Amino acid sequence: MNRNLNIYGQRKARSRPISFLWTVAAAAMSFTIACGGKDPKAAGPQGPPAMPVKVQTARSVAVNDTTEYVATLKSRDSAVIMPQVEGQITQIYVHSGDRVSPGAPLMQIDPAKQQATVTSQEDTRAAQEANLKWARKQYDRISSLYAAGVASKQESDQAKTALDAAEAQLRALDASVREQRVQLHYYRVAAPAAGIVGDIPVRVGDRVTTTTPLTTVDKPGTLEAYIYVPIERASQLRLNMPVQIMDSSGHAIAESRISFISPQVDNTTQTVLVKSRIANNNNKDILRTSQFIRARIIWGTRNGPVVPVLAVSRVGGQYFAFVAEQNNGSYVAHQKPLKLGEIAGNDYVVLDGIKPGDKVVVSGTQFLVDGMPVIPQS
Repeated sequence: MNRNLNIYGQRKARSRPISFLWTVAAAAMSFTIACGGKDPKAAGPQGPPAMPVKVQTARSVAVNDTTEYVATLKSRDSAVIMPQVEGQITQIYVHSGDRVSPGAPLMQIDPAKQQATVTSQEDTRAAQEANLKWARKQYDRISSLYAAGVASKQESDQAKTALDAAEAQLRALDASVREQRVQLHYYRVAAPAAGIVGDIPVRVGDRVTTTTPLTTVDKPGTLEAYIYVPIERASQLRLNMPVQIMDSSGHAIAESRISFISPQVDNTTQTVLVKSRIANNNNKDILRTSQFIRARIIWGTRNGPVVPVLAVSRVGGQYFAFVAEQNNGSYVAHQKPLKLGEIAGNDYVVLDGIKPGDKVVVSGTQFLVDGMPVIPQS
């Protein structure tokens, strides 16, 4: 009996600390609830804190409605030099980039064969000149005999005919000699006007024909921009429309106007050729013949919003900007896809996506996500 009581007492002593801990925990929870504390599990999710950002109000300004095209520059005073005879080049007198005066020799084509032809023609003419002298003496003799009644009328007429034929033959040979001498001059290629020698693709020893380009002689001065405009915009083209010639960084280096609009459409590219004259006096080291450039046609002027370049980001080829919009008394950043035009100073011209008056975020855009609370600061 005593032994059973001892066992019961030991079990009761061991269970007392566990029940005591439960009692203390329950009392602490009751105290917390009584003091107005809240259950952490009952609290809702906490949103991100509002982020201070600088904003700039999108303003509307007058901007040019423009389109850029790839154009080719061609000189209005450039001569392509081709030989007027066939033969082998024996000498080249100039180098690319040399300045030449009118008539200056450029190249020499072997004239040996033509010189032989001229010599042969001159010899033939000399022989014919001797024949003419004999025919004239013969006619004078027959005429004297005919006047004395010794020669017949027929003999006199025959002598006159022989003299006329000899004179005609000599005139024909004179013309042939002159022609061959002129042809001989073509074997020395000369500059048609003053200018700068271009590329020389031929070399001494090459055989050339009348269709072989030898070089070019360019006169510094007026250039023409050949602009190919898609047929969709051809109806908007007008003479004297402003045209700007752009450099690689997008800055205008020359101003011009449309001077020619082709009445025909290129069947291959479905474009219309437009020409614009460019005075190259101040840009002779920038603009060159046969150069590919960017030409900007100004279609007109309109009012549109602009945003700072720093406010625009690009993701996957699409441009975006964040706009701070009111939402229940606070501001939220919304990401807006943009359609951009040209750059005007430090701003982009916005064609679509932002309206004048929108608060465009200009700082901290790399930390923003769509729908994030913000605190706009001017």
